[in-house]
Amino acid sequence: MESVKFKTNINCGNCIKSVTPHLNDLDDVDFWKVDTDNPDKILEVTFDEVANEEEVIKAVEKAGFNIEKI
Repeated sequence: MESVKFKTNINCGNCIKSVTPHLNDLDDVDFWKVDTDNPDKILEVTFDEVANEEEVIKAVEKAGFNIEKI
């Protein structure tokens, strides 16, 4: 398992609800969470095996949010 962190603008419960189906559809993602208390709104993603960061970035952008790896 490998974890990767991203800076996002996912900043509230409704935002998390909006991005949830996009991230839950990713096959390689085992677990994800957003720290909305952090000023950088950190999205932490844990992958089953090999990290596919580009897939996560595309999914979050498709949901209408900004994202960058940190």
